[in-house]
Amino acid sequence: MSWPILSTLLLIPIFGSIIILLINSNDDIGRRNIKTVALYASIVNFIVSLLLWINFDKITSSFQYVEQYYWLSENITYHVGVDGISIFLIILTTFLMPFCILTSWDSVKEKVKEYMIAFLILETLMIGVFCALDLVVFYLFFEACLIPMFLIIGVWGGPRRVYATFKFFLYTLSGSVLMLIAIIYIYIITGTTNIVELNGYLFDYSIQTWLWLAFFISFAVKMPMFPVHTWLPDAHVEAPTAGSVILAGVLLKMGGYGLLRFSIPLFPVGSFVFMDFVFVLSIIAIIYTSFIAIAQEDIKKLIAYSSVAHMGFVTMGIFTFTEQGIQGGIFQMLSHGLISSALFLSVGVVYDRLHTREISVYGGVVKKMPVFAALFLIFTMANVGLPGTSGFVGEFLSLIGAFRINIYVAILATTGVILSAAYALWLYKRVVFGVITNKAIEELKDINAREYVILFPLAFLIILFGVYPNLIIELTSASTSNLIENYNVAVDQYQSFINVQNVN
Repeated sequence: MSWPILSTLLLIPIFGSIIILLINSNDDIGRRNIKTVALYASIVNFIVSLLLWINFDKITSSFQYVEQYYWLSENITYHVGVDGISIFLIILTTFLMPFCILTSWDSVKEKVKEYMIAFLILETLMIGVFCALDLVVFYLFFEACLIPMFLIIGVWGGPRRVYATFKFFLYTLSGSVLMLIAIIYIYIITGTTNIVELNGYLFDYSIQTWLWLAFFISFAVKMPMFPVHTWLPDAHVEAPTAGSVILAGVLLKMGGYGLLRFSIPLFPVGSFVFMDFVFVLSIIAIIYTSFIAIAQEDIKKLIAYSSVAHMGFVTMGIFTFTEQGIQGGIFQMLSHGLISSALFLSVGVVYDRLHTREISVYGGVVKKMPVFAALFLIFTMANVGLPGTSGFVGEFLSLIGAFRINIYVAILATTGVILSAAYALWLYKRVVFGVITNKAIEELKDINAREYVILFPLAFLIILFGVYPNLIIELTSASTSNLIENYNVAVDQYQSFINVQNVN
């Protein structure tokens, strides 16, 4: 396209924030105007992001909509672009943001101006992560996301928000320090931080494993993978509903995206060497956190642990290095973004009415909120991986890829599907069915017009992508095939090198 669409996506939320800064927030009219500007800015950004999809060339694996301008030096530039791996993560980000604004419409009453600005700035930073084609630019966006999320949880969160916020901040920041050191080292030995140029650079085999580990630790914390996952349940429980939506829907995907964008293409040998290690961590995440989810009494915490388990399918699929596995990992990231967001938004619906997330308080909700119960059933079944929903496609493709590489890994991962049915259906039964024992539930009213607007599009997309997954797969296919081809070439060269060394 002739105009810089990616820079436009980055700037629209910034312009929205500037307008909000100029609005007086001391009265109800001003606060309503602030929410309206934030909503319109997020909707416009989503509409603009759809142009990426409409004009995307699905045949090529090359980066598209590329923009590059001098920044710090000739070697470190403002360089952005998208391919089949990143395009849907950008659209997912812009799609979820209006729902975050809407779900906060009535629930956030204090510091409304600061709240809306934090979300709009966070949207810009998240889009920047998924389109950055320079290591330094990527790192700045990647780390800057911590700041607005820190404020969202720390200012508008629950009773233990300070503890959860600092735990989240320290975990993610500490994990990224090694990546920064690795980026500096890469710049010293190559003279560039341009990702496109680095994709064609062959790092020394002995160095690749160390660089791979430095990047992997950062991405593992962000996903999060076992055993660095403990910050996530606390962050989810204390975050406001919109914060949980963005945390589960987008921020966790930065880890999986980093593996696909950096770990595999830049360090293919390191990825090959640590493949079994990732499989082990993925299986532990799938099984162990599923058992923990079963034991939870807080709805949000149960969904948070289920997120860790489902992201285990993502890492398992990616590190099969098969087309089905990587396609499954990408699809699972998109699907989980929709499903987990829908589940947290559903929790927000009942929390706004009863102001508690304790499962024992609920029961018999279907008698007072039948439409909500039907939608919550769709989201629950998708979380289980029911055929006909998007949750099935991602897990199924990941398992096919695993079966082709290691049948034992696939069998163990399949038990996670059974366990997910156990905790998800158990949750649904206790919340929706049964006898009404809490008098407050007798006063519940079904979802209102605003909640219809929030939940129905998510239910529609979850079913649409489950029935017709090719909408996603056809755009990611070229980039996936190119990633696998380059990986196989690098690994073949490495194995030939090892054979020669052994002969000598």
